[in-house]
Amino acid sequence: MSTTGYGENPEGNPAEALPQQDNRVGGAATIEQLRPPARALKALEDLSVVDAPAAKLAETLQRVLPTAASAFLRGHWLGHPLHPILVTVPIGAWIAVPLLDVTGQPAAARQLLAFGVAASLPASATGLVEFTTLDVAQRRVALLHMAANTLALSCFGRSWWQRRRGGHLRGVGWTVAGLTVAGVSGALGGHLSYSQGAGVGRER
Repeated sequence: MSTTGYGENPEGNPAEALPQQDNRVGGAATIEQLRPPARALKALEDLSVVDAPAAKLAETLQRVLPTAASAFLRGHWLGHPLHPILVTVPIGAWIAVPLLDVTGQPAAARQLLAFGVAASLPASATGLVEFTTLDVAQRRVALLHMAANTLALSCFGRSWWQRRRGGHLRGVGWTVAGLTVAGVSGALGGHLSYSQGAGVGRER
């Protein structure tokens, strides 16, 4: 059984090494052949304008996070990244909110919004730690993923606040906005994992 890692060349010939960052997806389609959503996601890998803040953030996180805490939050003890596990909790909570709205349970919807916001904190912490392990192209997409998550979280927080003040319809609108932005963020996170291979095989 071969033990060659992703992107490594078993023969040691640099000319034959597998490309990790190129204009191909799955070794088949060029960027021009991609459908518009996939093409847009791929184009974000070249967004060099965010390189300076992304590098500064990664440097700061590496400096302030103790090695043991970083390894724990990455999921090294589990043998699997923690971030994709924890993000399912707030996402699941927020997706269920419209169902509670439709079934006439506004108090439960408001409580579930608050639960989702609270659950997003550890999920965000694991995401920040993951950020320190990324290469330049991955950081570009990850920074946008992080920005979208922050915007979605703001929408859900605003929804909770409106509902608490009696503005149920406004709260519903903010929930829909939050779910829309969270969907965009999910596409960015999916691109990081499935197209760019961020974190693949690292915590085994």
